[in-house]
Amino acid sequence: MNPPTPQLLPNADENRWFSEEVQVHEPSLRAYLRSQFPFAPDIDDVVQESFLRLWRVRMGQPVRYAKALLFKVARHLVIDTARRKQISPIDHVTDLAALPVIDDGRPSPAEAACKRDEVVLLAAAIDALPPRCREILILRKLRGVPQKAIAAQLGLSEQTVQVQVSRGVRRCEEFLRAHGVQP
Repeated sequence: MNPPTPQLLPNADENRWFSEEVQVHEPSLRAYLRSQFPFAPDIDDVVQESFLRLWRVRMGQPVRYAKALLFKVARHLVIDTARRKQISPIDHVTDLAALPVIDDGRPSPAEAACKRDEVVLLAAAIDALPPRCREILILRKLRGVPQKAIAAQLGLSEQTVQVQVSRGVRRCEEFLRAHGVQP
């Protein structure tokens, strides 16, 4: 005796449930994702994958609060994607011929190791800054956020932001000098 096969095509009730309980929230889900995760690259993919996962849950059990579950699934998808990219970043290449396979101008292994050590020390120098100074320095110097935007975001004056950036850079330079690196 063969086990029952799952129904592959949705019936009218399932279609109604999806269109009335899930799909109606697509615009607000997109707005939520854009506001909470402005750097998420593929909002369309997240929305579609969220729909699919919610549909799969619905196939196994009743879903009482479809909107809440949809938003939760989407949030977790964005966070999981960011974690995966942080753990093992993959750069997509469209033109393999453009890759510098043999590059005579590349640094030697010793130079590369020194650069890596310098980067580690710079990270430690930034980490040693006071929290507010570190936040402002990262926003301004590493993420390239304009000074005016940082001031508005943090409720500070532009002058305060400028002073904090200067102090952060100076302290990082002092930290690097103390560890044998000439900035």
